[in-house]
Amino acid sequence: MSKVRIHRLVWLVSALLSLGSSAGAAVSFASSSPSQGSAKVVIAQDAGATEVLRPVPAVVDQLVGRGLVRLTQKLNATEAWHSLVKTNDRIGIKVYSAPGSDSGTRIPVVASVVRGLIAAGVPATNITLWDRRIGDLRAAGFGVLAEQFGVGLASSVDRGFDEKVAYENSVLGNLLFGDLEFGRKDTTVSRRSHLTELVTKDFTKVISITPLLNHNEASITGHLTSLGLGSADNILRFEGNGERLATALPELFGQPQIADKGALYITDALICQYQGEQRSLLHYSVPLNQLWFSKDPVALDSLGVLELERQRDIAKIPQPKLNRELYANAELLELGVSNLKRIVTENAQ
Repeated sequence: MSKVRIHRLVWLVSALLSLGSSAGAAVSFASSSPSQGSAKVVIAQDAGATEVLRPVPAVVDQLVGRGLVRLTQKLNATEAWHSLVKTNDRIGIKVYSAPGSDSGTRIPVVASVVRGLIAAGVPATNITLWDRRIGDLRAAGFGVLAEQFGVGLASSVDRGFDEKVAYENSVLGNLLFGDLEFGRKDTTVSRRSHLTELVTKDFTKVISITPLLNHNEASITGHLTSLGLGSADNILRFEGNGERLATALPELFGQPQIADKGALYITDALICQYQGEQRSLLHYSVPLNQLWFSKDPVALDSLGVLELERQRDIAKIPQPKLNRELYANAELLELGVSNLKRIVTENAQ
């Protein structure tokens, strides 16, 4: 995967052209035929996957197995895992835990992935559940899950950030406690976002599992936001500003220590929360009873934005301004496919 940096002016013009060409395109989640330069997304669905907005673990297990087999075209889940990771890989499972167990990444989905990896021969000691902050992980129940399976639990902030690996951007950020350069003499602001040593030193592969949850600036709390922003310090300079995020986040995610280690991306669409962002607002939620699988994080996020928009239409609530430029920019950096007409969806039977 090429990580070529594109001159900002050329990038902006190309993004606008891309947006113009795809505006108003009719999109369906029905199965379609592959085409050149397309991205594949597998959707596994079962009406019994949730009960009263709670996941049903046994059904979730079935969805994970079916989704993996369909995505990889292997005979069973073990062969599917072997096609995605090696048994000696050090695997970091990135979750999004800030909203808690109801609206963040759901425990049964992660448990099924961990169980499948171990069954495929990956030692439990080679698997780590991680997010930005350890307190969020524990509050959402991932500490208990880690103890249950004997896997690791880690946070970007506690592991620390790599002095030698940083994404640099012209936007200055006020340094906060936990940032690598915080507290250094005569240093209160920085243009650098250092990457956590989890991705620069510890993991050889990363599996990202994110909920189908809105984001006020990025449109979706998807794989780009969860994994990209979760892997770096000095990120508040980008948050709260959609234009900055549209430029910086694809470049940050495109760092080889992040993008090149992505083995699998799963969107936890058991429940779709279309309002609330980091808060758990179940009255703005609807059960879809789906898990989405892909090797393309941009395609998953783009489909997620579409679904969130659809659910707000159904609920008859105002639509926020969508940050389509962010995903068009990600496609220009060859991180994945954002053009909905080139995303191929398949149902896992």
